[in-house]
Amino acid sequence: MNVSEASEDAAAVVDAVAEAVVAEREFLETVTVGLLARGHVLLEDVPGTGKTLTARGFATALGLEFSRVQFTPDLLPTDVVGTHVYRENTGEFEFRPGPIFGNVVLADEINRAPPKTQSALLEAMEEEQVTVDGETYDLPDPFFVVATQNPVEQEGTFQLPEAQLDRFAVKSSIGYPDESGERELLRRRAGRVERSPAVHRAVDEEQVRALREVPESVRIDDDVLDYVVAISRATRTDNRVEVGVSPRGTQRLFELSRARATLHGREYVAPEDVKRMVEPALAHRLVLTPDAAVADVDKQSVVRDVVDSIDVPTLD
Repeated sequence: MNVSEASEDAAAVVDAVAEAVVAEREFLETVTVGLLARGHVLLEDVPGTGKTLTARGFATALGLEFSRVQFTPDLLPTDVVGTHVYRENTGEFEFRPGPIFGNVVLADEINRAPPKTQSALLEAMEEEQVTVDGETYDLPDPFFVVATQNPVEQEGTFQLPEAQLDRFAVKSSIGYPDESGERELLRRRAGRVERSPAVHRAVDEEQVRALREVPESVRIDDDVLDYVVAISRATRTDNRVEVGVSPRGTQRLFELSRARATLHGREYVAPEDVKRMVEPALAHRLVLTPDAAVADVDKQSVVRDVVDSIDVPTLD
């Protein structure tokens, strides 16, 4: 599959999800870029904006198996990854896979589970495998986690550890629809009997695997590469930031920029690709100083200031 073909298939996926999810196209493209870059996506938004529908819609449009984990304070790691059960008829223990064994896994309200359960996802998200009782099991390919959390309600929640946040390639939000979007929601609701709008399949499992290979062939010039590095390093010297972007974050920005170029049908990374992906790729990785946190400094604004302070390279 070449870049042009990948761009057409990726656009078809976005169009298919847009049939059900009323959201800005840029948001749907951001989620798609996360998929193309072999990353995982964290959606932070208030209830009722369509986070679950988005995850389910992408699974359908991609022709992949969907699995949902509802995170709660009493959820155990084995409830997520699976456990061994004893079979009386054979006298042996048999592994029973948990809901993590899906292609598109929705980790719903991930911040409601205690850190021990949240950490059960770390190995799965980084290595695409889980280890249970000393035995390692490969997860399905492709494997894509869409996690959600509510930024408003804090009672009964556990803040995601930095190591967990660092595993998400992208953090984004749907936001409230504009007036025309909300009107469209009502039109769709009035014209159907079922509660869930339909999404058609745009690609299949084999095409998804091929799609995720294409960004590896996208070229990035040295000037743009230096631009990516400069942005990440600048976050570590900002006086409002206690812990800046990790090397893993720099790599994710690089991968996401190539994936966005693929989505837009280009065989090279443009500075615009980097600028578009900086906030969703890096903002959630920052740890602000206590003074900045007390002053309610916004991480996105820190990232924007960093980007504004660095000269944008020009392509020949």
